[in-house]
Amino acid sequence: MKRLSLAIAIISLAISGCGGRAADSQNDKISFGLYDTSGSPASPELARSASNTGGGGGGRQESPVAQVVSLNETESARQPAVPTDRKIIRNAELGLESDSPEETQKKVASIAEAKGGFVVESQQSSSDRRSSTRDTVTMTVRVPAEKFNEALDEIRTAAGRVVIETVKGQDVTEEFIDIEARLKAKRALEEQFMEIMKRANSVEDALNVQRQLAEVRGEIEKIEGRKRFLENQATLSTIKLRIQTPSAISASGAGFFAKLADSINTGIDAAMDFVLGLITFAIAVIPFILFIGLPAYLLIRYFWRKARRRKTAAEIADDEIKSE
Repeated sequence: MKRLSLAIAIISLAISGCGGRAADSQNDKISFGLYDTSGSPASPELARSASNTGGGGGGRQESPVAQVVSLNETESARQPAVPTDRKIIRNAELGLESDSPEETQKKVASIAEAKGGFVVESQQSSSDRRSSTRDTVTMTVRVPAEKFNEALDEIRTAAGRVVIETVKGQDVTEEFIDIEARLKAKRALEEQFMEIMKRANSVEDALNVQRQLAEVRGEIEKIEGRKRFLENQATLSTIKLRIQTPSAISASGAGFFAKLADSINTGIDAAMDFVLGLITFAIAVIPFILFIGLPAYLLIRYFWRKARRRKTAAEIADDEIKSE
């Protein structure tokens, strides 16, 4: 009878142990079913209900599921925000050939204004100093970055021929992200200094905090200035133009004899400038000679002759004394 009671007790203990393991396995399956393989909750309602479940006793305990949720949220909060668009600075330089550079200049200005841009700088000049016509135009325009290609296409068609074209692009997305991160950190530091200043117990502590706060604000302004510069350069593209007539282009790439003729003309011009400079100097010196130099010469000559006469008279007197 004792053996039978012992066997029944062992069997009941085994059955209860198997049931506990099955319940634990079922709980694990439920907990695993709340989240996918990436660790994010498969259903927000299930995650919230699982995180609100507590253990027995007087205190409320968070489940492992809630701990996973908080860890995932913390990691996602630490990750820097990636901008949706890239920051690219695009610039172009064009050398154009046109029979009428001034007309082409007006067309380019109209194109820039139609695209929402503007003319930054414009200059007209002549390749030949003896010519009165202006056959060279240099200008700089800025257009929105999204209209950059359209503006280039229309500018190419506005001129007769494209002599040279250079398009450059610079990706500053990484620098822009770094600037935003630094700016965020500096602003957080500024807020901390503000809180410390509110709790300062002495004037010396307040002055020290204020000095450090001024340094932080100076760095913030510097970072914000660089950020505004990058935003401006990425938002508006720059196009530099040089518009010339065919004769001006050929003159700029002339051969030996053309350069020799230019050298001779330059030498003649220099000689004429020298002669004209001498004439100008002579005309400028004449009043000085008449009003200052001539009176000074006459005075010096008068005193010199007077001194010479005295010397001659003294010599004659000496000769008479010796003769006696």
